[in-house]
Amino acid sequence: MRLPLLVAVLLLSVLPVAARSFSVVVYNVQNLFDVDGVAIYDDYQPSRYTPAHLATKLQNIARVLARVNRGEGPDIIVFNEIELDQTPPADDRPVDAAAWLAAHADRRYDELLAENPLPRDLADTSSPVWLLKALSDHGMTGYTLVTSDEKPGAYEGETRGRAIQNVILSRFPVKAVRHHPTQNARTIIEAELSVDGYSLYVFANHWKSGAGNLETEVDRIANAKTLRARVDELLAADPNADLLLGGDFNAHYNQRERYRQMRETGINTHLRAQGNELAIRGRDRDLYNLWFELPREQRRSDLYKGEWGTLMHLIVSRGLYDRRGVQYEDNSFAVMAFTGLNADAYGQPVRWSFDGPAGAGFSDHFPLYARFNIVDDNRPDRWLSLTKPSEEDDPIGDPIRVDFGAVDLTKAIRLEDIPKDTDLRDGTWSGKLFRVTGEAVEDRYVKVRFAGQVYDVFSHERDIRDLLYKQRDERGRLSFYGELGTYKGNWQFLVRDKSWVK
Repeated sequence: MRLPLLVAVLLLSVLPVAARSFSVVVYNVQNLFDVDGVAIYDDYQPSRYTPAHLATKLQNIARVLARVNRGEGPDIIVFNEIELDQTPPADDRPVDAAAWLAAHADRRYDELLAENPLPRDLADTSSPVWLLKALSDHGMTGYTLVTSDEKPGAYEGETRGRAIQNVILSRFPVKAVRHHPTQNARTIIEAELSVDGYSLYVFANHWKSGAGNLETEVDRIANAKTLRARVDELLAADPNADLLLGGDFNAHYNQRERYRQMRETGINTHLRAQGNELAIRGRDRDLYNLWFELPREQRRSDLYKGEWGTLMHLIVSRGLYDRRGVQYEDNSFAVMAFTGLNADAYGQPVRWSFDGPAGAGFSDHFPLYARFNIVDDNRPDRWLSLTKPSEEDDPIGDPIRVDFGAVDLTKAIRLEDIPKDTDLRDGTWSGKLFRVTGEAVEDRYVKVRFAGQVYDVFSHERDIRDLLYKQRDERGRLSFYGELGTYKGNWQFLVRDKSWVK
């Protein structure tokens, strides 16, 4: 199955030159951590996460973002899951990122991270600064860095410390920054940018996780209330203020319809992000979710147990449709999924993994993209002309599932295709589909010996697991198609459909 993303490819790789036009991307990078040896998450301890892993993550983030503006990168980026530095300077002074970049301009980030042992000053460099360095080395420059004001410590009601933060990069001048702490989630960052003299308010969000969990929806409702309160303040002062709300909301655009047990949701009930593009011109429905720009079957930024989700969002205010200041470019919204780069042969995100000596992969979320421009008419009473505007008031709640039964199994890698002495665990084979036949290894769980090594065999579906157990017990051998990867450090083949058991 191939994800229908021609729109994204056309927009991102063949962009026309447009005066006073600029691009925005939101990107959850799946945990970009520094290498100072102090981390809250177990996976990012020195025994598992090295400077080589950081270099791989930086390179892959840059490769994706270089697809925008012919390699120059987006003009505004909202990042999620950037490590909140656990060892900030003792004097609490903000890091002078520009000075650090200037001091290391003569060497690339991968060269610096290859030093062994890594000098203390490089180990102490925070992940947002490394991110700026990598983008600069890949030709993406001119950014101002906006980070959270959070300090290491626990959220209310939690015992584990704060591990990650939101970050904004902007090529436009930053007029003001405000931080909005919110319940059991990352602080929401508000950056007021000056875009040709007009104010654009960009909000970086990362709400409480657990989209389908009724208990954690209480937190997301609180997160939505925090954001909505500030939105209401700005719109009370100027009903046509230009607002851009982005990031990982850990909720789907159709959250209320998808989880019918939720009588109210943060994103729909309290934030009031909706899908009628014409209704945004009124006073009651002032936020429009750009997911509604795409056909329903293309609304997909993440995948969980075979179901597509839309946890990442770009939400715009009424002011981005009027004839004053910043304006959304109609139908420019796209999902940044590129087959052979950050999307696999099935169209799924190529997730970050620790496979191989330096890790591999990108993120479990696809970034989102949109373009904006500037209009000087000074007419907040006039509106952007729209082509086929969305009028979707009642979105369908049923999730879109990946049809793994439709996968072309003839393209699977077979044992005879693998060069002799190949290490399938070097990271380059992860996520690929294999035709596996081999001896079942005696164990409580299903395991197979393949290409000289033993692998776990797993499926999320009980009936598929039963078929595999039956093969093992009756034949002592296994025959199936499986996707190679790791789970909690163990190598495995994942069997995604009954038709894959042969």
